[in-house]
Amino acid sequence: MATVMNLSITTNATLFHNSYVKHKSTSKLVHHRRLYSSSNRPFSQSKKIMPSSSSLSVPISTKTVSDPSLTPSTFDFKSYMLEKAISVNNALDTAVSLGDPIKIQESMRYSLLAGGKRIRPILSIAACELLGGHESTAMPSACAVEMIHTMSLMHDDLPFMDNDDLRRGKPTNHKVYGENVAVLAGDAMLALAFHLVATKTKGVSSAQVVRILVELAKASGAQGLIAGQIVDVCSEGDSNLGLKDLEFIHRNKTAALLEVSVVMGAILGGGNEEQVEKLRKYARCIGLLFQVVDDILDVTKSSKQLGKTAGKDLVADKTTYPKLIGIHKSKQFAHKLNKEAIDQVVGFDSDKAAPLIAMADYIAFREN
Repeated sequence: MATVMNLSITTNATLFHNSYVKHKSTSKLVHHRRLYSSSNRPFSQSKKIMPSSSSLSVPISTKTVSDPSLTPSTFDFKSYMLEKAISVNNALDTAVSLGDPIKIQESMRYSLLAGGKRIRPILSIAACELLGGHESTAMPSACAVEMIHTMSLMHDDLPFMDNDDLRRGKPTNHKVYGENVAVLAGDAMLALAFHLVATKTKGVSSAQVVRILVELAKASGAQGLIAGQIVDVCSEGDSNLGLKDLEFIHRNKTAALLEVSVVMGAILGGGNEEQVEKLRKYARCIGLLFQVVDDILDVTKSSKQLGKTAGKDLVADKTTYPKLIGIHKSKQFAHKLNKEAIDQVVGFDSDKAAPLIAMADYIAFREN
């Protein structure tokens, strides 16, 4: 390509070797600081729910060194994440309003609005905008995938699952509301996710809505999230579990929801089959990357740093990438997945692809 741009990624993460990543682009990256008015949101609110600084701490800055003929510019990933997270938080707050029965609504809101990086909904919005769509179109599906993700965390934390007392630095849902309420609140959130997509998605055809509902159902059910969870549960302590089995668990338990986030955004943005499949591959790479990094963090960071219980995989005798191939090779694998993910978006408009490139790097170098 005529113009070569070096995207220098700096981070204080200690789990990876110092990295200097080069990305080729046909044009400069731009600084996305567009704030979205409440009129563009499907669930309009006058207030703004600010994400917590801890949940949206982004240990990455991106700098561009472009062709001298182009005006130097930067893509501020942290600002982009904060802006999108505010939009998502406002939409989630509106989608789950307090009402009768109050107990279930409080439990749902407790976990759903507890913070978090909002990676999945932001990916959905970024993919939609990459292909010319709008945030407002993607927002219902973005919120839906975050609801399903939150439901899975609530259920994972239960004593008969992962038995966790801490999530995002706060007591887990069942510690506050009880196990029975946590189960029901998660179930309610799953149902609400599909209702939200079916009733609030605007500006696209009914065929597109049906298609993303099918994608969401597959990703969250026995062919996706649940498939990974059941194999994970049944494999605890299994010394014969190999890399192929581990990849199956993670491609479903973790990567499925990241994949569907991007795919739904691509469909809503009007992408053709080739574009949707390229973005699907991008998402599969970052989905597995997310879990590889998660495995590394579990054995290299403290509970305070993670905002959840550290070292629980080791205690539960779970098979992880560091356990099977060691820390060094796990880091190498993560680097390979990161590169493969970014390769999938090189052919798209570089300005609009900047969030997806930065997201892949963020997932690779995150610290919690």
